[in-house]
Amino acid sequence: MTVPAFPPHLAGLWGSPYSGLAARQAAYRGETYPFHVGDTWMSPAVGCRVEDLYVADIPGLHAYTDTGGLPALRAALAERSAGAWGVPVSPAEVLVVAGGTAGLTALAGATLSPGDEVLILAPYWPLISSLVRTMHGVPIDVPFWVSAAGAPRVTDAATSVAAVAQRCTARTRAIYLNSPHNPTGGVMPADWIAALVAFARDRGLWIWSDEVYEAYAWGGAHVPVRPLAPERTVSVHSFSKAYGMAGLRAGWLVGPSELIAQVGKIAINTVYHAPTPSMHAGLRALTHGAAWVADAAAQYADTGAACARLLGVPAPAGSTFLFLDVSDALARRAGANDGRSPGLAGLLEALADAGVLVAPGPSFGPYPHHIRLCFTAVDPDRTLRGVRTVAALLGR
Repeated sequence: MTVPAFPPHLAGLWGSPYSGLAARQAAYRGETYPFHVGDTWMSPAVGCRVEDLYVADIPGLHAYTDTGGLPALRAALAERSAGAWGVPVSPAEVLVVAGGTAGLTALAGATLSPGDEVLILAPYWPLISSLVRTMHGVPIDVPFWVSAAGAPRVTDAATSVAAVAQRCTARTRAIYLNSPHNPTGGVMPADWIAALVAFARDRGLWIWSDEVYEAYAWGGAHVPVRPLAPERTVSVHSFSKAYGMAGLRAGWLVGPSELIAQVGKIAINTVYHAPTPSMHAGLRALTHGAAWVADAAAQYADTGAACARLLGVPAPAGSTFLFLDVSDALARRAGANDGRSPGLAGLLEALADAGVLVAPGPSFGPYPHHIRLCFTAVDPDRTLRGVRTVAALLGR
């Protein structure tokens, strides 16, 4: 007796997008360093933690609410966006979602037909390519932040447009931008963004602007995209990254009201709405979290710069990551007879055997000689101890 086969598109989806070496790391008996996951060691601000929410104070805390998000939260987010951007934003242009991942998935479902293409600047957050495939679209890698084999690195506004124009076809429907950037820690200059927005307008493309690290830019100003092309841009934001609430699964989108209504249809038919308690925590974060964000940004900047010095690379300009070219370490490992796998896999095993997990470069695009390291997953002192271990294994 046979059962039906799985749909073929599942083969292209990530099950676990980062390191699969957790069991190997668990055998290590010393201090461990989970640098593979993009999270923060800091608890959210006092006043907006789960422990601060009481049924007596919040009627309906465990009930369904408006599927587009708590009305008070949508209004507050519209006001926040308008104040930050200097343009009017209405609650109808805001959709609260179950985290940025769910928001982007719903956005893909609302803007793509089967076979439609999305230009994704590489390296990229791994799930963006997978969620495009989930909605039967086709992710198109555009080597951009870091050079890949046969492709130069983008260096200015003109080459940024040339890179995407080379891969744009009649099936292209959207371009995905992400700044501050995961995984490189880069912040896109204003003239690059303006040039890419002009390109998208000229080609009639949607712009998916992932700005979940907007609060964490120190090596250059964060440039919000939506004010430049409000008719075609949906900006993606997250309580996870901004306020240290990753496990609460709440974020929001801001875009044209007509498109937001369509995105809402997909959201309703997947997660229905973001968790009600998480939305109440997010609403409180908007009023209780400013000092927390400022402190986190200062700590992240200092820790990122210190890690970069230890590893001999430029300091990140934002986000919470370093993307490291480890070609030199791989060359030294070539031919090693230590019982480990060849190539990058062997280096990842060596790191895990020393208590360190990092994310492998191929998760982020065509980068078999890179690793990504998150420098905020554990406290700064522990992070620096772990990075010294990484530096030693890389010969730096």
